[in-house]
Amino acid sequence: MKASALTTFGGPEVLSYQDIPDPELTSSSVLVALEAAGVNFIDTYQRQGKYAVDFPFIPGFEGAGTVLAVGSEVTSVQSGDRVAWPWVLHSYAEQVVVPVDSLVMVPDFVSTQMAAAVMLQGLTAHYLTHDVFLIGPGSTALVHAGAGGTGQLITQMVRALGGSVIATVSSAEKAEIAKAAGANHVVRYDSEDFVTATRALTDGVGVNVIYDGVGKDTVVKGLDALARRGTMVYFGAASGSVPPLDLQVLSSKGSLSITKPTLADFITTAAETQARADEVFELMRQGHFTPQIGATYPLRDAARAHSDLESRATTGKLLLIP
Repeated sequence: MKASALTTFGGPEVLSYQDIPDPELTSSSVLVALEAAGVNFIDTYQRQGKYAVDFPFIPGFEGAGTVLAVGSEVTSVQSGDRVAWPWVLHSYAEQVVVPVDSLVMVPDFVSTQMAAAVMLQGLTAHYLTHDVFLIGPGSTALVHAGAGGTGQLITQMVRALGGSVIATVSSAEKAEIAKAAGANHVVRYDSEDFVTATRALTDGVGVNVIYDGVGKDTVVKGLDALARRGTMVYFGAASGSVPPLDLQVLSSKGSLSITKPTLADFITTAAETQARADEVFELMRQGHFTPQIGATYPLRDAARAHSDLESRATTGKLLLIP
């Protein structure tokens, strides 16, 4: 089969479209013909060498497609079913072996590409707003990178739960995208200080929660935009890892909390994964949650997709199509 794979670590150019042996189906897995794979920042971390891997290595965690075959112990899925997955390695390939406990059944009213687009980022938006910090009517949230794929979905989820959103963006075009996603206010961090703006928009109080997928450039500074007993949710590091932080700062700034969650710990069972996905799909059916596919690339052009993502020039979800 064909896959976009690595034989060494490095920049986007080390991703090459190559022949890889077909994956081996196990008794508790299904073999899926990929129809779309999601591109995420964690994939770029794999490519850069932040995780130990064996070469050749196929990156990618997220995808969707149609089942080709099932393992001998699998009874809940059959050939022809449409499935998706949020956290399965080696997804930049024409065929992917997916453990049955890691897949999600895709309902008829959701397209396969849309299912791929909503897996990692959609389930992330769900657990961040339902479990890490429970959004409710009256909650105020600051969402960094509000025009990005995850930022748009977090904004939509906060609004669906009755909260309000201040989104940060870097351009006028991205400001319009964030507004279209439902942001109540948009802050241009390229031309104004987001802490000062956030304080002004909340009458000096600050926000209850900050959803920060940027990391190094924003997390420590953002503590000053939180209200008393506010929560900093640091879930990604697009600008790099946050330097060591003296936790004493949290009490001096208003008994703040900070957390560094990851999706894998919030989809630990098949039932939990499917239930979370079903809630996301239902919000999509109701029109409250609409992933925006920013661009699609042929699977062979994964290097270009990585380059575009890392440039921060993209908006919405990026997909690779075999």
